Amino acid sequence: MADTTVTELLSVKAEQWTISSEYLERDVVIDVYLPRTFKASAELGLLLINDGQDLLKMPFDELLNGLLSKGEIEPLVCIGIHCGPDRKMEYGTAYSADFNGRGAKAGLYTKFIFEELLPFIRKTYHTPSFKHKSFAGFSLGGLSALDIVWNHASEFNKVGLFSGSLWWRRKGYDDGYDDELDRLMHLQVRKGHFHPWLQFFFECGKLDETADRNENGVIDSIDDTLDLIIELKAKGFTDEHIHYLELEDGKHDVPTWGKAFPEFLKWGWGR
Repeated sequence: MADTTVTELLSVKAEQWTISSEYLERDVVIDVYLPRTFKASAELGLLLINDGQDLLKMPFDELLNGLLSKGEIEPLVCIGIHCGPDRKMEYGTAYSADFNGRGAKAGLYTKFIFEELLPFIRKTYHTPSFKHKSFAGFSLGGLSALDIVWNHASEFNKVGLFSGSLWWRRKGYDDGYDDELDRLMHLQVRKGHFHPWLQFFFECGKLDETADRNENGVIDSIDDTLDLIIELKAKGFTDEHIHYLELEDGKHDVPTWGKAFPEFLKWGWGR
């Protein structure tokens, strides 16, 4: 494991590490974004972010630096977890692979998070515990983040999805697919429990895609997200728990997610 200081800005220091994962049988690159005056403290929050390689394109360090420098959010530690070549196998739902067998390593990815990544962070930064932990991700990485948070609710308090792949399904459209029965994340929420401390942030762009499988004039990514919010509310979650951001010109791309990310950070950690 080697580290490289990537940047040192006014309020943010970014370091890159490589973790050798036995569960994933590969090296995992992570970028750690720290408050510039970081000192080990149980009073800091931790935010894990899937598809951490996309943060470099925003660039996330400058975005975070701006918010911290202006005092708009409280200090927190952010971890950008780079995806690997098996992204479609490692992300997904540990509950079940999709109809094409994708997501088969999602359970191993979950083990990596809890048994390799978090112990590494605690040991490296001499921080045995954090004030709270949250998880976020883009597209399929967003689905993965929600899957992990939902199934380990006692470990987290917030989750953020940007263009989340909530269409993830156990049947193909030509194999008797049913919205009510076959979307894997919706099924998990329906069968799950109400955790009053959990909060959810969803971002969708009206230009995320063009697919509209039920031909109701609303693209699938928005439909799937709004349907999941209905499932969450049926469990007892309210508008106090859920923030939905729909961007008129939002696309399925890094510039859109970079535009939405400050709102997510201010929603979750605003001062």
